[in-house]
Amino acid sequence: MADAQTLNRLLRECTLSALHLEMRDGYMLDDPMLHQWREGHRYDPADRASWWRPWLDLMAETTGRGVDVRRARIVSEPVSEYIRFEYDITFTNIAVGEQVRWLPRRDATDIALPGNDFWLFDDHTVLVNHFSGDGDWLDMELLKEAALADLCRSAFDAVWARATPHEAYTPK
Repeated sequence: MADAQTLNRLLRECTLSALHLEMRDGYMLDDPMLHQWREGHRYDPADRASWWRPWLDLMAETTGRGVDVRRARIVSEPVSEYIRFEYDITFTNIAVGEQVRWLPRRDATDIALPGNDFWLFDDHTVLVNHFSGDGDWLDMELLKEAALADLCRSAFDAVWARATPHEAYTPK
């Protein structure tokens, strides 16, 4: 994840769109939520208090202002344990107004993709996330180069057009 303060600020400042492309099959393998999930804990969609967290407040605020928040995930199939975990908790993203789609990696072969996950805010600000080989967040770059923003928008749009909405996707 990006530095929380920077990401939060960018989400609060954007006015049109916040697009997030995720391309890894595992992130932050020391995540306490992942460990609880491995032990059999599942969130109850009907018990909002059990799964609500500050991130969801921010996303609800962002989508509530009319910002188009979309997340596209490119995943290998069969999916990794981490992606199955992510899939199981994605209903929380949907509940706060995010749109989420999934694209099997084999269907992304002919899409020109940036080398890293990113957020694109209002089509001009790119937040690039860098991760270790094990999926731990290392750092981020905040870039406003028009050519990079165009590449990220083009890649995101191509993925989004082919991806399956969360409600219709079944992990394999």
